[in-house]
Amino acid sequence: MMPIVPPAYRGRFAPSPSGPLHFGSLIAAVGSYLQAKSQQGQWLVRMEDIDRPRMQTGAADGILRTLERYQLCWDGEVWVQSQRLERYQQVLEQLKQQQLTYACNCSRNRIQSLPQGYDGFCRHRHLTEGSLAWRLKAPATATSFIDVVAGEVQVPLALATEDYILKRRDGLFAYQLVVVVDDLDQGITEVVRGSDLIELTTRQQALFQLLDAKAPSYLHLPLAVAEPGFKLSKQNHAPAVEQWPVSDTLTAVLRFLGHPPPEDLIGADARELLAWASAHWQINQIPRQNEQKATDFL
Repeated sequence: MMPIVPPAYRGRFAPSPSGPLHFGSLIAAVGSYLQAKSQQGQWLVRMEDIDRPRMQTGAADGILRTLERYQLCWDGEVWVQSQRLERYQQVLEQLKQQQLTYACNCSRNRIQSLPQGYDGFCRHRHLTEGSLAWRLKAPATATSFIDVVAGEVQVPLALATEDYILKRRDGLFAYQLVVVVDDLDQGITEVVRGSDLIELTTRQQALFQLLDAKAPSYLHLPLAVAEPGFKLSKQNHAPAVEQWPVSDTLTAVLRFLGHPPPEDLIGADARELLAWASAHWQINQIPRQNEQKATDFL
């Protein structure tokens, strides 16, 4: 009898090109890269540019140049979400045919006024005209999952059971749909990302199930914050790391992730630091808290 060969590891880094790479997004890039390379796996890069109004001209190229500067070399071609609209529509039509969706014309003001998320107001209205969003009829979604680092994670019931949007009224596809379709089509075996997305995981796992696919495992890294509850982000004008000193910045990222390089590697180039980190990468050394102050490591 032939032995069962486990699937090859495939991870990914999926930045949004709404601005340059900052310290927080570099942490996600390095963490996902090391998790893949420590298992002799592939590390893919995908540009999540589905929300076109928020995208910044030239940001995608700038992100790729920054990754190259830090010696974070990806495998294969870079996928770009805005080039995959037909595929997303195909999956949406499949869900429609399975009667798993419904049209919604609720205004943003109405939805924001609801105390516990969307209330399913349009579920039985059978709308066919006007500016419509498409929502998924929330399946029996779990309210917890096992994270590779954090262990069992509880998700608020209202979030897990909400009929969330798959395609917006303005015609743009929603993150919840496209991220699952992309991870499915790229054969991603594990998602490594920041803990700001941790509560969306059960939704994505449930959507994989509706598409008759196995969900990847999930590993959430702590967020780099300026102050508690104030994460580093492009929207918060976090400074770009493109011109920061590579060795010092990469050393700070590794310290943030619980893998401080030894003294004899202080000042080493990025290739040496990443080789050392890949060889010494241990999941149990990644901090379990959801947030860490960036200035404690820079």
